[in-house]
Amino acid sequence: MSKKLIVAIDGPSGSGKSTTAKLLADKLGFLYIDTGAMYRAVTFLAIEKKITDDPLAVAEITKNADISLNFIKGRTLISINGKDVTEEIRSLEVSSKVSEISKIEDVRKALVYKQRQLGNGAAGVVMEGRDIGTVVFPNADFKFFLIASIDERARRRTKEFKEKGKPVPMSEVKKNLMLRDEIDSTRDISPLTRAADAIEIDTTDLTIDEQVDKIFSIINKNKN
Repeated sequence: MSKKLIVAIDGPSGSGKSTTAKLLADKLGFLYIDTGAMYRAVTFLAIEKKITDDPLAVAEITKNADISLNFIKGRTLISINGKDVTEEIRSLEVSSKVSEISKIEDVRKALVYKQRQLGNGAAGVVMEGRDIGTVVFPNADFKFFLIASIDERARRRTKEFKEKGKPVPMSEVKKNLMLRDEIDSTRDISPLTRAADAIEIDTTDLTIDEQVDKIFSIINKNKN
């Protein structure tokens, strides 16, 4: 697809948006940007520096952070200040703190600025997160909001942890997801919410291929 387009995919953790966005970007020949990974990288750095309880300090390291995203062979590799943190940012510790870090206004401002630079500089982009269609690119050409039942989302995340050799009880994963949903959807700054013009897709009973094909079909049909 040669036309420059911005595709925004939002939704809660475990809704399938990351995998869907990766495969969709590959199918369209677009740049893929995982904004959630950027917040996770900042959270990892804050944990490492033991400043998670100091919003001003976290905001400062975010502004000065050199965040690099590279999508290679189906994987997003992310580094912050030259350190590869691709695996570290997916830990339960980072997952348990990322929503609190994401609530910090100056952290969001700094990362939204970086995200817009990345998106505007691309020939075409699929960007996924929680506020892409509402804040980062409210004028995106296409907006999608993915949802799934909490049990299905917990099952998917538990499977991911197990496949990485870091098994976590599903009950703990579910509790973490519910807490993140609460924090993300009720925060004052850029809450997780569906844009009025976003197309909602329930992925509970869809395979990844079905999700990708459904979104690709909508884009292909309406791209002109």
